[in-house]
Amino acid sequence: MSHSHVVTVMPFGWRFAASGSASLLAAARAAGIVLPASCRNGTCRACMCRMTSGTVRYGIEWPGLSMEEKRDGWILPCVAQADSDVVIEAPGAARTHVSCA
Repeated sequence: MSHSHVVTVMPFGWRFAASGSASLLAAARAAGIVLPASCRNGTCRACMCRMTSGTVRYGIEWPGLSMEEKRDGWILPCVAQADSDVVIEAPGAARTHVSCA
């Protein structure tokens, strides 16, 4: 059973649930929040954002971040999975427009 964590996207204050098995990028998209992204495999760094609180783990052995960047709080949401509630700074995020039937 996978536990769900709350991810908060700043500066907007948007929140979404992320299970421990889904990437933050995938969980955000499922909640109608689009984070910047391109490759979705941890190499292009288009999704790179700063995590100001919480912990994540990576679904790949070596994501495209230096040890210094990791230490400074930078993460790659396309391959990061929440291990706790997380707050990220993603000023390039957007909400999708869903029409109601």
